[in-house]
Amino acid sequence: MAKDTKDTKESDAPKVESLASETPAKPAAAQQSFQLNDENVEASYANFCRVSSTPEELILDLGLNPQPYGQGETKITVSSRIILNHFTAKRLLSALSMAVQRHEQTFGVLETDVRKRVQTT
Repeated sequence: MAKDTKDTKESDAPKVESLASETPAKPAAAQQSFQLNDENVEASYANFCRVSSTPEELILDLGLNPQPYGQGETKITVSSRIILNHFTAKRLLSALSMAVQRHEQTFGVLETDVRKRVQTT
C-alpha cells in the first residue's frame, strides 16, 4: 500500500517539461515548383560582361567582344542587359559557382586570363 501512496504523490506533482518541448516546431518550408515556358526565348552568345549596381539593383551588361585577344580600343555592343535585385543576384552567384566547380572537377581548372591561355596553348 505504501507503494501506491508513493505513486499517487509522484503523479500529483506538477510535471516540469523542458523549454525545448514547449517551443512549437517550425513548419517545414513549402516546396515551390516552377513551370518554365521558353518558347519565345532568344538565345545569344556573350564573351563580355560588365557588372554595375545601385543600392537596389545589380545590372549585367552582356555583349560580344569581337577581338578578345586584341589590344587597344575595341568597340563592344551590349546585346543584353539583365537587371536583378541583390537577393536574386546572390542566388545566381551560388548557382554559377556550383556549375563552374562541377565543370572544373570534370575538365580541369579554367584560366580566366586570356593572355595566359594563349601562351599555354
